[in-house]
Amino acid sequence: MKDLKEFDISFIGLKEGMHQFEYKIEKLFFDFFEYDEFYNSNVKVDLSFLKKTTMFELNFDFNGWVEVACDLTNELYKQPIKSNIELIVKFGNEFNDENEELLIIPHSEFKINIAQYIYEAIVLAVPLKRIHPGVEDGTLHSDILEKLKEFEIKEEQEQEEENTKEIDPRWNKLKDILIDKNKSNGTS
Repeated sequence: MKDLKEFDISFIGLKEGMHQFEYKIEKLFFDFFEYDEFYNSNVKVDLSFLKKTTMFELNFDFNGWVEVACDLTNELYKQPIKSNIELIVKFGNEFNDENEELLIIPHSEFKINIAQYIYEAIVLAVPLKRIHPGVEDGTLHSDILEKLKEFEIKEEQEQEEENTKEIDPRWNKLKDILIDKNKSNGTS
């Protein structure tokens, strides 16, 4: 990731012990990954980087918001983001990032880029179903929501009509036959 050099951590010059890094993630960051589901963002990332002789422990704390579209009304709202991930970095013969909590980098490396981990953590912190808080508490007024309410009322009326319809007595006799058959088979 040559374009996101600010997310490179050069660990060769770092002394052993705890180091703190802070990042502010905005819309431009997601544009780099060509991720267009966020209309805006303001997420603060606090990274605790513990350097040991043979490995590193990274602890990411995410706090902020991303602006997304509501799945019901398509209205934009700020979805709060609060998340935490941990990553262990070890040295090995070749690069391996198959495990989401363990990164193995070659002995010849002198820096790591954490942009991909920040990107994935923020995207995964957003719920799959995005509902505007105004829909849940009833304060949002939109044309789409009014249309949905109109359809909701029609469904309730149809169910009431179905429940009030009288059942043809011939069908009741057929139900009795099925019940008697199940009792004689021992399945009921």
